[in-house]
Amino acid sequence: MNFVSFLGENLQTFFAYTGFSNVTFGHILMIVIGLLLIYLAISKEFEPMLLIPIGFGILIGNIPFKDAGLQLGIFEENSVLNILYQGITKGVYPSLIFLGIGSLIDFSSLIANPKLMLIGAAAQFGIFGAYALALLLGFEPNQAGAIGIIGGADGSTAIFLSAKLAPKLIGGVAISAYTYMALVPIIQPPIMRLLTTKKERLIRMKPPRAVSQTEKIIFSIMGLLLTCFLVPSGLPLLGMLFFGNVLRESGVTRRLAETARGPLLDIITILLGLTVGASMQATQMISWNLLKIFGLGAVSFIVATAAGVLFVKFFNLFLKKGDKINPLIGNAGVSAVPIPAHTSQLMGQKYDSTNHLMMHAMGPNVAGIIGSAVAAGILLGFLG
Repeated sequence: MNFVSFLGENLQTFFAYTGFSNVTFGHILMIVIGLLLIYLAISKEFEPMLLIPIGFGILIGNIPFKDAGLQLGIFEENSVLNILYQGITKGVYPSLIFLGIGSLIDFSSLIANPKLMLIGAAAQFGIFGAYALALLLGFEPNQAGAIGIIGGADGSTAIFLSAKLAPKLIGGVAISAYTYMALVPIIQPPIMRLLTTKKERLIRMKPPRAVSQTEKIIFSIMGLLLTCFLVPSGLPLLGMLFFGNVLRESGVTRRLAETARGPLLDIITILLGLTVGASMQATQMISWNLLKIFGLGAVSFIVATAAGVLFVKFFNLFLKKGDKINPLIGNAGVSAVPIPAHTSQLMGQKYDSTNHLMMHAMGPNVAGIIGSAVAAGILLGFLG
């Protein structure tokens, strides 16, 4: 064999392993989607902390290559990406995200006005409504459960449940959940306006009472015991949520709380977003089922928002005039803290610039976190 032919064969072999030789239309399409997410995160500031890692992860996951046992892909056992991905499949990342969230949130508004817990519960109707609709559209029960949880507007919960019930749908469920979280300020206001009257939007609520440190600690401990005795399958999420809050409120573990809501939360957010994105490969994502997931996710989110607003209107029928709740905080029953509560505040000030709803809306908003985790536990309990 002469040198020229030898070199030619080597070059031909080299080219056969390159991405240019193995690329398909699906790879190109997914790369474009990844670039779009990065653009929206940077240019429009749509959930940049999540969409940039997810978008870049999509780029990584859709670099085409010839499988030669090099352990490169995220689904190849013992590859670096596969080891990182186990943080999702084993439920590690979502649980640690809940630890960080627990150390961030303040339950004072909910403790001061326990009625607001019911709004968070009402918003979970979207989850079970979408679950039923997914069954009617032909999805398997476990897939329907993973899709329905999108209505909770909690990406970590959605990833946790889909990893347990329908691993092949993780990418579609995650991107749908985070997309609707980012679009809260766009999707929710029209629903809130449609379902409320001008008089209802002007309702002023009593300022919440001051809540003591002892009450906050007791709330987290009792919240853990009550919710996890009721739904033990929700323990990985609920346990970490309330543990994080005790770290925050105890007053003697400030360093641990700051680590949980700072460096640890940032690291886990990076790993979760990147590995979720990398799992969104062309062979997994390009199908009619993906469009169905997006559609059902939208239905779930809209129903959850509407259920929260309508529940407040119904509940007000039984409350005295001075105790009535402004239905504009009903949207905050979905999770995605604190975006829905901020949306309630902006909507309220459009009709009365002196009416501050943020502190009240945080009650159902944090209740929504608990509610979505409980709903995930219920679905996992009878579908897992």
